[in-house]
Amino acid sequence: MTKRHSEKPAGIICGMILLAAVFLSACGETEEAITISLEKREEIAFTLQVPALTYAYLPQYSHTESFQRHHRLVEYLAEQTGLSIRQVFPDTFDDHIHMFGQGKIDISYSNPFVYVKLANRFGARAMTRIIEEDGRAEFRGQIIARKDNREIKDISDCRGKSWVAVDPSSAGGYLFPLGHFVDHGIHLEDFREVVFSGGRQENVILGVYAGLHDIGTIREGSLSVVEDKIDIDQIRIIDNTRWYPGWVYAYSPRLSQEAAGQIRDAMLALDPENNPRHREILDAARFIGFVPSDDRDFDPVRELSAKVGLDLE
Repeated sequence: MTKRHSEKPAGIICGMILLAAVFLSACGETEEAITISLEKREEIAFTLQVPALTYAYLPQYSHTESFQRHHRLVEYLAEQTGLSIRQVFPDTFDDHIHMFGQGKIDISYSNPFVYVKLANRFGARAMTRIIEEDGRAEFRGQIIARKDNREIKDISDCRGKSWVAVDPSSAGGYLFPLGHFVDHGIHLEDFREVVFSGGRQENVILGVYAGLHDIGTIREGSLSVVEDKIDIDQIRIIDNTRWYPGWVYAYSPRLSQEAAGQIRDAMLALDPENNPRHREILDAARFIGFVPSDDRDFDPVRELSAKVGLDLE
């Protein structure tokens, strides 16, 4: 016991000597001591980050294409409403649907088939439809093949062929053409194969162009997206589907009626005829305006889904 007690003070003393040596070596003779005043204080203000509303374009094209088409519109809506709005980018159609259900999308821009799923599952509410560049608030699908494919001259020749579609939740790129095939007596089991392009209209066109598939289905207007990549004159439109209600803006039931009303009013206020900036916004988005919309507009899509046996729940 005595030995242990006599060593402890000696250890402490040695430690203090070492610390003093370090301190003295750190403070050289030429260094001046720094005086710290605690009398001068500065208040640091913290600004709370206001949560932004999220805006998502159903990813039928690449994220780059989605951003280029819509970032001007997102900026305009934020300015007009005073709301903080940012664009988010789901990777797939399913991601878009799941993110909406999880509360990660407040404003959804989608095809009418996806809208009906969002409305049935999560209570999405339609507020506007777009007016397409041809002046209609409706759109349709197209069935395409290579121009030099001599085996396919009309829709009856599609039976037994390889079909590439956009996505199981694509309207113009799958649902509308499927209904068109059924109307002509051709059912899913009549194709050699049906594959999907990962939600990209471009991939359907490129797959047909490369000869990987006999036919493809896209929404009308998509050929222009790849005209700088391939010779689109080598693609032939076999047939068009009937017209259906156009792409729709819908909002989450979590969004207040006041905020939704402000966004809807800002959309309807766009005036490309008299305002050059408005024209620039709409030209980039590839449509020419908006019309008011509600859920009843999409009953034809529900009827078509039932006819071809696709689940909306």
